[in-house]
Amino acid sequence: MSLLEVAALEVRYGGIRAVKGVDFDVDEGELVCLIGANGAGKSSTLKAICGLVPTRLGSVRYAGEELSGLALHELPRRGLALVPEGRGIFPQLTVAENLAMGAYTRRDAAVAEDLERMHGLFPRLLERHGQTAGTLSGGEQQMLAIARALMSRPRLLLLDEPSMGLAPLLVAKILEVVRDIARQGVTVLLVEQNARLALEIASRGYVMESGAITLAADARSLLADARVREAYLGEGAG
Repeated sequence: MSLLEVAALEVRYGGIRAVKGVDFDVDEGELVCLIGANGAGKSSTLKAICGLVPTRLGSVRYAGEELSGLALHELPRRGLALVPEGRGIFPQLTVAENLAMGAYTRRDAAVAEDLERMHGLFPRLLERHGQTAGTLSGGEQQMLAIARALMSRPRLLLLDEPSMGLAPLLVAKILEVVRDIARQGVTVLLVEQNARLALEIASRGYVMESGAITLAADARSLLADARVREAYLGEGAG
């Protein structure tokens, strides 16, 4: 059953069509990746889903409900969380305060339990709990951004370029955690330039080029596709 359904979505910046009528879906419990080169329209698609950029045409349905017109602050209450490109942490707040902000919509008794779970996923955050978030390393900030989003207990987690600017070892660690999150039942839509690592953890994938989806298949098939291997995995044809 589809949790997220995107149909004929179009995004324009002035006269530029950044997203050209894309259609895709994400089923409940899936980890789906959206891959492509820089400027392909991946991040614009993700922002349009959340209402961070206006859509010119198209529909975005989440859990059967049209999202257009819904106020941004309502999204976490509906179970949708975004980890934006560039992390978007609160740099002047401590790690602990950032995590508390992730749970600001909640009034249940399990917040402390979830905080402990975040410290288990990212032990570095426990070590840095009193440290100002802006002084963390890039990898630590990415861990914090993901943990903060998870503190809202999302049904759907949107991740925009989580590997950007990170060392290879940290990229592998972050994406392994993303896979673990999906295994625990959170539906994930991952926008990622590192096509190989994204496809290795995803169940399905979509390839975007120049604002349009050009390929869609299960992740294993995309990893084996000669076009994907040549264009995105650094493997020459023949």
